[in-house]
Amino acid sequence: MTRPLGRRGQTNPIRLSVARELGRAIDGAWWPRADRMTNELPGLVTALTPLLGEIDSINVNWQPLQRPPEFNWPGWEIKRQHVMTVSAGGARVNLLIVPYTTYSALALMLLRCAANLPVTAPDREKRAYVTADLIMRAALQQCAAACR
Repeated sequence: MTRPLGRRGQTNPIRLSVARELGRAIDGAWWPRADRMTNELPGLVTALTPLLGEIDSINVNWQPLQRPPEFNWPGWEIKRQHVMTVSAGGARVNLLIVPYTTYSALALMLLRCAANLPVTAPDREKRAYVTADLIMRAALQQCAAACR
């Protein structure tokens, strides 16, 4: 399910995509607007509550002071991808965190890929898709290794 999950008329709606079916290592992506994600966290919880129910925990796979990888330049490959797990009762969603500084074309492609949305053949030839696919593979590989 991909929809603008922010409230109608909201100045800065939450930039979020979530797959129709949950349960994958990565179910979607969140692209915060600023470095301080905590400012947008209430909006994320509000957006996810209709999908999951009453949120009871949020877990992250990074240390508090660890900066996210920089997707716009080489080097992200060797850094841990940031994934947030939001849980409510028995439901949960694993979100790839797209750093706020990520170029729009790449960030939007990551939102599509993370939510398992279709990408047209011509778009698969574009640099944004190729990079998004590599980032997704790295994140999935890291999630698989962490679950062992």
